[in-house]
Amino acid sequence: MEYKTLYEHTSIRRLIIIVALPSAVGMLVSSLYQILDGAFVGHILGAEAFAAINLVMPLVIINFSLADLVGVGSSVPIAHRLGQKDEKTASNIFSSACLLIVLCGVLIGGALYFWAEPILRLMGASDSLVKSSVEYLRVYALSAPVTTIVFAVDNYLRICGKVHFSMAINILMSIICIGLEFLFLFILRMGVGGAALGTCLGMFVCALVAFWPFWRGKTPLKFTRPIMDKKLLRDIFANGLPSFLNNLAGRIPSIIINIFLLRLGGAPAVAAYGVLMYIDSVFQPILYGLCDSLQPAIGYNYGARQFQRVRAIRNACFIICGILSALMCLAVFGARDSLVRLFVPTTESALLALCSRALVLFALAYLTRWVAMVAQSYLSALGKAGSATLLSVATALVFPLLALLLLAPLGLDGVWLNMPLSCLLAAALSLLLVARTRREVALSRASTATE
Repeated sequence: MEYKTLYEHTSIRRLIIIVALPSAVGMLVSSLYQILDGAFVGHILGAEAFAAINLVMPLVIINFSLADLVGVGSSVPIAHRLGQKDEKTASNIFSSACLLIVLCGVLIGGALYFWAEPILRLMGASDSLVKSSVEYLRVYALSAPVTTIVFAVDNYLRICGKVHFSMAINILMSIICIGLEFLFLFILRMGVGGAALGTCLGMFVCALVAFWPFWRGKTPLKFTRPIMDKKLLRDIFANGLPSFLNNLAGRIPSIIINIFLLRLGGAPAVAAYGVLMYIDSVFQPILYGLCDSLQPAIGYNYGARQFQRVRAIRNACFIICGILSALMCLAVFGARDSLVRLFVPTTESALLALCSRALVLFALAYLTRWVAMVAQSYLSALGKAGSATLLSVATALVFPLLALLLLAPLGLDGVWLNMPLSCLLAAALSLLLVARTRREVALSRASTATE
């Protein structure tokens, strides 16, 4: 179906079925690897290994976010050049970006390898926790030059129209990583380093496969001798910086929360927080997939000045995400013990009880979390970059840190309630920003009617 027909004339219900539903399902399938990864570690290596992985996971994600910075930042000028039929310049930007990602991998990988232990000791981790965490993080650090690029190549494939191939790569990566982790943990009985090695090998193999169309010369982007100048670097970092700051902002509260947890409850508390994050990785991508997939439809109709259709799509997204979030909250309440047992052996009775209580409090976030997600997607689709960035940073950094301070007297319960309070504050800000945008759209609509 032609994109004009799809976005402008298809009924809202059919549009959601065609565009949003596959995206949500795809995000859910991709998140299954995370669930199995946590289950393997929790049941085979135990609670302390599970805690060690979750303690350093924010650092691992920061490592990958640098590659995402270059990948996202280079995608904008590449797309512009391809639109201008300038494949030569686009290929130079592509080749330069790939080299830059490898160099960033060497630098950040080296920094994480040598600073892993001092960082963890500064956080307050015990000797045994430091040993497991360092083992896990250093595998990612050593492989950073050849693994981080797998996230950037996804952007390049989509630019070249290889959407289905990109989706297949993501699915293949999940399958390979699961298979290798099963081999290393179940059969070879390797430690936390084996869990990291399985993931990194899977990423490396899929990076090789993903670049195959570029090596064959079957895409508009081709490898050339990279020529980098200050303007190119400035464009890449300027375009990629908002995405990087968003990722970084989300990781800073996680690191601080882990420091709080180490002091309040030690490794079991960090493990409980990890269980929350793994379970959340099942529900959150569904909402994200729905919101992200409807962005082009909102943006297209806004550009076409079809303001009534913009409002209809936005309202449909709010309603669907609100209903799904309420169902998610109920599902967590009803199946909390079963969900926790996916990651915690039944022999760990104290940890099971801690995780169950934490999950009940944490799940309250789903009652309002969807508001900020829909609002941020909507604002981005309208081109309101300032409002979208404000909401993103407030949601990922400002509100979690504020909630951490306000709820500190409650101890561990205050940490579990951090997300619900942050989401409530973000929902209030979202409604204010959307209301302001509604007035702007109304003025634009009135201006259109008088022309």
